[in-house]
Amino acid sequence: SLLEKRMSKVMQTQSSAVAPNLRVLHMLSILASEGRPMSPSELTAATGWPKQTVHRLCQTMVTGGLLEKQNRKLSPTTRVHQIAAGLAQFATTQHECHQVLQHVASAIGETVNFVRPEKQGMTYVDRVETNWPFRVLLPVGTHVPFHCTASGKTFLASLPTARRHSFIAKLALQPATMHTHTTIESLAAELETIRKSGYAMDREEFHLDMVAIAVPVLDHSNSFFAALAIHGPAQRFNIETAQAALPLLKDSAAALRATIFGADAIT
Repeated sequence: SLLEKRMSKVMQTQSSAVAPNLRVLHMLSILASEGRPMSPSELTAATGWPKQTVHRLCQTMVTGGLLEKQNRKLSPTTRVHQIAAGLAQFATTQHECHQVLQHVASAIGETVNFVRPEKQGMTYVDRVETNWPFRVLLPVGTHVPFHCTASGKTFLASLPTARRHSFIAKLALQPATMHTHTTIESLAAELETIRKSGYAMDREEFHLDMVAIAVPVLDHSNSFFAALAIHGPAQRFNIETAQAALPLLKDSAAALRATIFGADAIT
């Protein structure tokens, strides 16, 4: 389309202005933005750089352990993912971010979580515990499944349609409770609802007698970065109580986005 051609021209203009010593970083940022393996030819088109320059950089990055070949395409290595995860962890442990979580916990009275997607599942990177003696303990560093948690379903719903269907088709939909999704069809149907509503619920799907609600925290490009979630025992934090907290959760997610990515991220 005409818009795509104009956007491509803008990207190439920006790429041509990149200093030589920053080109490796720029190529990684393109891969991150695309979210898929890319061929040297695709990277050449995206950067607007000479073919020889891109091929030389690709070879240098493969040799240096930054890229790996997958069926004639290139993708970031585990080393790059570890660097990215470390930087993300650095960003989310800022004092200002924790203060946002504390504000939500004080207002709602239940445990508040900041959760990031990783290969093992959704990972709790920060949290503020409730003061109630009766609580569900999920410490920082805990990995939880994608398909039966509010934060996990928020992440799944954020994926583009084709990638989402491919992702959930590969999940082991193990039942954690009698309420857990165990079929692709039922999970896919709820994810469509989540995409439209902008939030996800865990209706005792991960733990019996535990209810949770989560909203996405978006990055500078409006892509999923993390989930902000609240959970508590169903006796005190039922579905209606959780949904009543939604406006505060969405405002707090926007505050986290501004804190991590800067006020300019809010468009």
